[in-house]
Amino acid sequence: MQTTTNKLKIFNDPIYGFITIPDSLIFDVIEHPIFQRLRRIQQMGLSSMVYPGAQHTRFHHALGCLHLMQKAIQTLRSKGIEISTKEEQALHLAILLHDIGHGPFSHALEQYIIEDQSHEDLSLALMNKLNLEFGGQLDVAIQIFTNQYPRKFLFQLISSQLDMDRLDYLKRDSFYTGVVEGSINSDRLIAMLHVKDDQLVVEEKGIYSIEKFLLSRRFMYWQVYLHKTGLLAEQILIKALQRAAELASYGENIPMGKSLQFFIDKSNLRETDLEVILNRFIDLDDIDILNAIKAWQYHDDFVLSELSKSIILRKLPRIELSEQKFTDEYLKALQTGTLQVFGVDESNLDYFLFQGKVKNRTYNAKYGPINILLKDGSVKEWLAFDGHFNSVSFTEPVVKYFVSYPKSLKL
Repeated sequence: MQTTTNKLKIFNDPIYGFITIPDSLIFDVIEHPIFQRLRRIQQMGLSSMVYPGAQHTRFHHALGCLHLMQKAIQTLRSKGIEISTKEEQALHLAILLHDIGHGPFSHALEQYIIEDQSHEDLSLALMNKLNLEFGGQLDVAIQIFTNQYPRKFLFQLISSQLDMDRLDYLKRDSFYTGVVEGSINSDRLIAMLHVKDDQLVVEEKGIYSIEKFLLSRRFMYWQVYLHKTGLLAEQILIKALQRAAELASYGENIPMGKSLQFFIDKSNLRETDLEVILNRFIDLDDIDILNAIKAWQYHDDFVLSELSKSIILRKLPRIELSEQKFTDEYLKALQTGTLQVFGVDESNLDYFLFQGKVKNRTYNAKYGPINILLKDGSVKEWLAFDGHFNSVSFTEPVVKYFVSYPKSLKL
């Protein structure tokens, strides 16, 4: 007897409770191997080295975004905003797939795996690939995702300063890290959404919810996403991959899976067509990286072994953060000391002593303004309406410099 699959399943989510799959197409997309791969991509990179509970995946996040999109559509319809069934399904698909272009450990290796390609670029390429398989059923979703659809507020639900992506990851990441200061009231923010002149707006009574949202976002970036230990672990991981690539280029045998090997050899990206690259990319996840560095800790090469042990054993070097650039004199002293600690030559110095900078902007006009719908029907940007905050502290990027060196080094 042939059985039929129940495609209107329910997921039990620790944040929102039950999340329902709205239609069979969404179910089929979730079941697809390209989407299932997100179960093997950690949402927060190597942040679990700082916050042990941060083990959730991009799969969790994507389903959460789908749930919030369902609520947003329901809210806007209740306020007289027409959203067709076709547009509704397209919004579900676009937000569900917005992160399928993430590589291993999410943002940690974003620019290393495929240089000059953001995860948004890769998400679009994979959405186009899925669209071919599903006979063009993702056409409208792709139009919305690329901001080519005539109704612009639909794109803002996918990508803006108050999109469903941000509303989920702040709430979800604060939950799994246990950092309660980063939690937001996504229900309240969604309930305050409206549309005016084809632009997504927030009703005036939601002004304090926006304040809390932005403060939570700033806190999460500096306390969690850019935490110096998590930042350091990601840098060490990149260094290990770079060393493996260097050794492989000399013809040394470096154990790793075929997909990782493909991306370690950067010449493959210049000589291979997009379809082959994408097929290799969707076969690559956190497991490939962890298996590789677990093996590399026993490699004969001292540099590769030390870097890999740093990750596997969580024996990380020291890292300093500063709001000012480090002086040349201080960096020179670190160079001398690092060479002495490890006994390596200067050609390998950059693996054990390195510097860089991080920056974050709480309110970024690049993603469009947060507009407030006033009680008289007029619209005003949040910065101009809310005088409680110093706009410079929200709109200007905060930059911090870092330097990492051996923990045993005493200056």
